[in-house]
Parts: sequence; structure tokens; C-alpha cells
Amino acid sequence: MTDPTPATVLVNALQRARTYELRAPNIPETVKVARDMVAGLLDASGHSALAETARLLVSEVVSNVHLHTKVPLLTLEATVGRDRIRVSVQDDDTTGAPSSPGAGVPPEAEHGRGLLLVRELAAAWGTVWHSGLQPSGKSVWFELRGTRAGRTT
Repeated sequence: MTDPTPATVLVNALQRARTYELRAPNIPETVKVARDMVAGLLDASGHSALAETARLLVSEVVSNVHLHTKVPLLTLEATVGRDRIRVSVQDDDTTGAPSSPGAGVPPEAEHGRGLLLVRELAAAWGTVWHSGLQPSGKSVWFELRGTRAGRTT
């Protein structure tokens, strides 16, 4: 038997991944709905060990949309693979980019550390502008990695 090519490995990984989407109003209750949805997906797919970290990070990125934009809707996309989950939260606000993690936050402040938590706890994270030179919105995404319960990768 021959070793699979990198392209074959990528195709196989993508075929095993499942993507779920939630389009929801930009209201405080959406934070809990999004957090519970992602935790449920992780539990159902055997990634229970990632659920609590995912709940925290989903809370942060969805809360940021609610606190810093006036868009009526947001979209959460969660892609669950064999050894990782990638969560992206998109809004249609074009007025500003998420600030640098923890930038300008005084030590006594009660808010402003959400992206710092994302940076510290996620395996990878970033922001993406949509639609080129005249952006139609942005996404903040993060990835968590781990193995399914009872399996190794």
C-alpha cells in the first residue's frame, strides 16, 4: 500500500469535517444560544474535552459583535473535524476591525480582554474582511485542536 499524497489527506479530512451554521439576531441571548450550540456539537462529535474552552471563546467573539456593532444579524459557522474545530463569527459591520488583544485595557477594567483570551487559548485565530476593497463585513475565527474521546490521531 502506498502512502497517501498530501492532497489526498486534505480531501479525506475535509470529507470527514462537518460544517454547521447559525444565523441569529445580534441580541444578548444569542451568546448563550451560540455557546450551547458549539458545546453540543463538540459533545456529539466526541470532542467533549474542547467544549468548555470553546464555550468561553464563542462567548467572547459573539459578545464582541453585540457590544461593538449595530448589525441586526450575525452568522456563526462551526466546522468540526477529526482533530479540531474551527469557529467563525461573521458580521456585516464595515466600520472597524477588532482591536489588538488587550490593547489599551487598564488592569482594573472589567471588559476588554476577550480577544486576549482567544489569542491565549486557541491553537490559531484571526480576522478576515469580506468582499475585497469595499468590505461587506468581517469574521473573527478561532481553532481548537484535540483528539476525539477514545481515539488518537
